[in-house]
Amino acid sequence: MTMMGKSKSSGRRTDWIFCLAAWTMTALISFQATPPGVAAAGKAEVKIDNFSFAPAALTVKSGTQITWTNGDDIPHTVVSNGPTFKSKVLATGETFTFTADKPGTYSYFCSIHPNMTGKVVVE
Repeated sequence: MTMMGKSKSSGRRTDWIFCLAAWTMTALISFQATPPGVAAAGKAEVKIDNFSFAPAALTVKSGTQITWTNGDDIPHTVVSNGPTFKSKVLATGETFTFTADKPGTYSYFCSIHPNMTGKVVVE
């Protein structure tokens, strides 16, 4: 009888450990974060705050829609170094969206505050 009791207890402990391990693995797989500066498929966001673009460098797949949102209390723009994209002046809370269709590296800046720079790499 004592032997049987140990066996049940041992089995319960093994079941509990197995369930915990399975739950942990499921959580790790389900909640994998996208590395900083790499967009999930389809859409990407860049925040404008404290006179900077975050992330400052972003890598996306071709066809990704990128949205910049001005979180600063003052206006900003989003202007590529070439003729690729140019926003209007964005007030607090306003957004600018660009769809990155062609592979390449696109550097950009705020035309009001030229020291604010960023880069989008389209793969």
